[in-house]
Amino acid sequence: MITAAQLRAARALAGIDQRELAERSGLSVPTIQRMEASDGVIRGNVDSLMKLIGALEVLGIALIGEDATSSEGGRGVRLKRRAG
Repeated sequence: MITAAQLRAARALAGIDQRELAERSGLSVPTIQRMEASDGVIRGNVDSLMKLIGALEVLGIALIGEDATSSEGGRGVRLKRRAG
């Protein structure tokens, strides 16, 4: 699973815009925009999500799930749990 916030952060880390991510993933720009504007976990068909995640992985982005650890070094960001 990938959240809209993760997608926006991943794209920023990769230094690409929505158009480039759309081209690299084989998805349309409106699809990327819809995914980034969604609330929480991105909903979509499995094929589209796999294309998106595959494109991010080629760019060197490792998505880290809730309570998961990163198996490799490198720079990145993680949202801490908010107090309260």
